[in-house]
Amino acid sequence: MFAFLAAQRAPRHGPNVSRLEDGEAGLSARTIARRLSSVRGLFAYLLVREDTGVVHNPVPTGLAARRPGARRGRGGVPLIRTPRALPRVLSPAAVDGLRAALRTHRDRAMVDAMVLGGLRRCEVLGLRLEDVNAGERRVFVADGKGGRQRIVPVSSRFFASLGEYLRAERPPDSATKQLFVVLKGARRGQPLSAAGVDQILDDARARAGLERATCHQLRHTCFTRLREAGMQLEAIQAQAGHASIESTRIYLHLANGWLETEYLRAAEAIEAQVLHPEGAVE
Repeated sequence: MFAFLAAQRAPRHGPNVSRLEDGEAGLSARTIARRLSSVRGLFAYLLVREDTGVVHNPVPTGLAARRPGARRGRGGVPLIRTPRALPRVLSPAAVDGLRAALRTHRDRAMVDAMVLGGLRRCEVLGLRLEDVNAGERRVFVADGKGGRQRIVPVSSRFFASLGEYLRAERPPDSATKQLFVVLKGARRGQPLSAAGVDQILDDARARAGLERATCHQLRHTCFTRLREAGMQLEAIQAQAGHASIESTRIYLHLANGWLETEYLRAAEAIEAQVLHPEGAVE
């Protein structure tokens, strides 16, 4: 196993070539971790078959799993530590530029659902007509990540764009219950695909002159702005559909303005205690 890891970390394009992101040679930690997961999954499948001669999985989930008596997958040190980079977010000006570059109310409604409601791309595409509650300004996410369902509020700007799309653009003869459909061509009236959303966003990004703008970036932008505006972390967790609040804590690091405010408030309180300790006589 360790020989495999060493081989993956060996220089791929000569000893003088390294990655710009971390200055290391060989494959990135994320790539090695994916390959290990694939090999582990293969051996898990062979174990289940019980007719291949494989009697154990040689790829442990972590170093603790290699010790006698240790339970697999229970804590310990991972074989590969993958860096957790902070996601990039868009500035308000970039979001406005991207929206202005979109050509239909449908496209604006989808982008608004991500940047104002924090929905994932798959959740936007999974919305059905009956999932939208315009009166309460809420949408029902029936099939979120991990099969989790939730009801989330979304800004009125989303519902304004959505109303125009339903009134003037969505084909009235569409037989699907999916909210967002193809507007023209051979697939007119059929559910929009993930590739279709990506193409729409790529084209709008190019017209707006933005270097990068992805669906997940829009989602990260939403929660970063909500945290900066003072929304509690637990509320953001519910809005995002995170199973663990640990996934939500990343927005503590992204919301720089909020972090600075909290630090200055705490620092002032500490300084006040140092300058005027309790019980001191002036």
